[in-house]
Amino acid sequence: MARYINPFTDWGFKHIFGQEITKDLLISFLNDLFEGEFCIASLEFKNNEHIGLTEDARKVIFDIYCTTNEGRHLIIEMQNRMQEHFIDRALYYSSRAIITQGQKGEWDYELMPVYTICFLNFEDAHLKERKFRTDLVLADRDTGQAVTDHLRIVYLTLPLFTKKEHECNNDFERWIYVLKNMNVFERMPFMAKNAVFRKLAEISDITALSKEEHEKYDESIKILRDNYATFKFAIKEGHDMGRAEGRVEGQTKEKKQIAQNMLKEGMAVSLICKMTGLDEQEVLKLKDE
Repeated sequence: MARYINPFTDWGFKHIFGQEITKDLLISFLNDLFEGEFCIASLEFKNNEHIGLTEDARKVIFDIYCTTNEGRHLIIEMQNRMQEHFIDRALYYSSRAIITQGQKGEWDYELMPVYTICFLNFEDAHLKERKFRTDLVLADRDTGQAVTDHLRIVYLTLPLFTKKEHECNNDFERWIYVLKNMNVFERMPFMAKNAVFRKLAEISDITALSKEEHEKYDESIKILRDNYATFKFAIKEGHDMGRAEGRVEGQTKEKKQIAQNMLKEGMAVSLICKMTGLDEQEVLKLKDE
């Protein structure tokens, strides 16, 4: 049995990074991620659900959304499965966080930076260069010079991080190594190097979870496994090109059935979208029904 929680589950990810009592873990990770650029002294968690600007506009629900003491807006997302338009999705999320900064009345369009950090537990074919970290900025096409720091998207492609424990040279690499492997650890590495990993070990120890936390984690694990199995089956079925139309219809029905079951269990719409590949409007329609 695993000793530490799986950070790739929706509940596990937010348990590690999305609580007031673990805020220092998130600050530590972000400071290591952006080392040499800026330092976060404190941050505030914000409402992760952004309502549409018009009555019929769809809502945007972030995994974790916060602002730093300097006013930077940070969106942190964990994605377990490839989506056709994932880069567009991250751009859409980032843009919404920019748009909501608009002010009524006199306003000179001054904005605070929006950074979106995406953990990818897969390789995204849309990222042409196979590397672990990809930073997207608004830059001049000819010179490559960034024209503003107010929009930035960072992709961390976990399967492309291949360093072993002894090869991690700094705390950022140690963070990635731990997050990628912690659900199979018997002990937490690097605790002697940085106290933040001791706290991570304490907060993620499965035996230390309350009964309620354990139930939520178990449900999150079940959903992750069930939907991974469904995804693998869909890929296998996809080889039968002669049954393409019927296959797509059947897969859609199966996804909707999974989504309905998840709604009955009170799971978040954002998590259901992630696990089934259905868009938010489809899931909200199922919820209304």
